Amino acid sequence: MLYAIPDDGQRHEIIDGVHYVTPSPGSSHQLVLGELFAVLHPYLKRERVGWVILSPFDVDLGNDTVVEPDIVVFSRIGPRPPEAGEGGVVPILAIEIISPSSVRRDRIIKRLRYQRAGIAEYWIVDPSSRLIERWMAADERPEIITETLRWSPAGPTAALEIDITSLFADLPNDSAV
Repeated sequence: MLYAIPDDGQRHEIIDGVHYVTPSPGSSHQLVLGELFAVLHPYLKRERVGWVILSPFDVDLGNDTVVEPDIVVFSRIGPRPPEAGEGGVVPILAIEIISPSSVRRDRIIKRLRYQRAGIAEYWIVDPSSRLIERWMAADERPEIITETLRWSPAGPTAALEIDITSLFADLPNDSAV
């Protein structure tokens, strides 16, 4: 169903059989995306525990669900990362940077679907509040992180530490995403 949609430059996702369209993100969204990638990539490369991939990248969760997280991390199993849309490969981390148009979908619809799929961690990054909500697969409530996020996927020698203040430092005070 998803692959029959013409390429119109927007993000298309299908979650439990429902089609969602998201407009292109704003500059604050992209700045935070870049900052997160700049922290995750060297850590994952050094620790050799996963591959970090930026959107656009289709993640097939099965059961009529293809999502496009802003950032997705796959465990480093095998010689290569999965291909876009490759089924049966569950990420170890999915990250969404929310905007006013995506709040409900990211906080409720996608979160529940990510939890059902067994994704170990889901981070909802909120640039306007300058915080990250960390959801584990079995959580009913998130951990709200405003200072330092410590991430320890299986296998590394050291946890990754992300300074939340630095993450949002380049955003204007009235940042719209």
